[in-house]
Amino acid sequence: MKKYRLALVIMVALSMILMLAAGCGTSQPASEPEGAGDEASEGTSEETVDVKVGTVGPLTGGAATYGESVRNAVQIALEEANENKEIPGVNLVLVSEDSEGDWSKAANAFSKLIDQDGVNVIVGAVLSSETAAGGPIVMEGKVPTISPSSTATDLTVGNPYLFRNCLSDEVQASQLAEYAIAELGFKRFAILYTNNDYGVALKDAFEATAKEKAEVVAVEAFMDGDEHFRPQLTSIQQKNPDAIFIAGYYTEAGKIAQQAAEQGISAQLLGADGFYSPVLVEIGEQAVEGAIFTAGFFSADPNPVVQSFVTRYTELFGEEPDMFAAQAYDATRIVIEAMKKYGTDRESIREGLAQTKDFPGITGLTSIDEEGDTIKDVLILKVENGTFQRLR
Repeated sequence: MKKYRLALVIMVALSMILMLAAGCGTSQPASEPEGAGDEASEGTSEETVDVKVGTVGPLTGGAATYGESVRNAVQIALEEANENKEIPGVNLVLVSEDSEGDWSKAANAFSKLIDQDGVNVIVGAVLSSETAAGGPIVMEGKVPTISPSSTATDLTVGNPYLFRNCLSDEVQASQLAEYAIAELGFKRFAILYTNNDYGVALKDAFEATAKEKAEVVAVEAFMDGDEHFRPQLTSIQQKNPDAIFIAGYYTEAGKIAQQAAEQGISAQLLGADGFYSPVLVEIGEQAVEGAIFTAGFFSADPNPVVQSFVTRYTELFGEEPDMFAAQAYDATRIVIEAMKKYGTDRESIREGLAQTKDFPGITGLTSIDEEGDTIKDVLILKVENGTFQRLR
């Protein structure tokens, strides 16, 4: 009897264990395998795609400082956009090509960025000759391109894929001539220009505007890399001008200023954006004190946005940003805004660039006209106590 009861107890216990086991088995749906909840959670996380932004400019050679400034500033703008997740699901990637300052190598760089790297947009080129070489290539490849520093007149005309956010040589020279006549009261001008596309364009525009309301008494040329300017300065001195417009870059301008001072020439020195470099003062020293020139950027602007950029650039690269850097930063920010509003494919970016109106950049309000050219005010700076100060 006792054996029977013991067997019965064992059978009941086994039955209960089996029922409990079966009950536990039905507590997890058969359709949800182990770990399915984790996979579902991971599936909701945002995935990102890379969108490539190319640059073309001299990273080696005599004009390397210009190209490095542009690349550095583009890098900052892209990093800021990525850090702030400004374009959801998009990671902006920088792809830079070195042109060495040579137009033919720039053309190859444009082709590589489009055909091999598959960039969606290009910020560049830096020099006008480089951008002119790349223009037909970007139009054929239908890749939107915005130059931050190519100033040649009519550069963007007839190319719906080419834009710029810097003022043309014609605009800045004309506005400087108007300012010199109306605000400074000068009536007699001499022009000393470098015999390349940049210098000739500045010379032509300044001369045409100055002749409308004043007099151009002398026009002299020099070549890039020249060291001695006494023959031209002697000819100019004989004409006794109120001001000398130097249509060239800071290296030659500093030397011209020194030699003019040595010859006793007291005429006011005027220049364009090629003056905008601390090297102007390093070379010209006291002789460039008081020089007046046009520019696209003023690093001492108290605007917090400007100072934020200046601080970050200086911390990263150990030097204050120049005009090339500032305009490249704005160009990249214009591209980013186009992506945010219109999309990241090539045609959407092109449309966004074409629609740019009153973009609030660190170089001022910028709009782009129907020919891809920029509309903005010219800044006018002056060398005072060895530093640049803003006049307008």
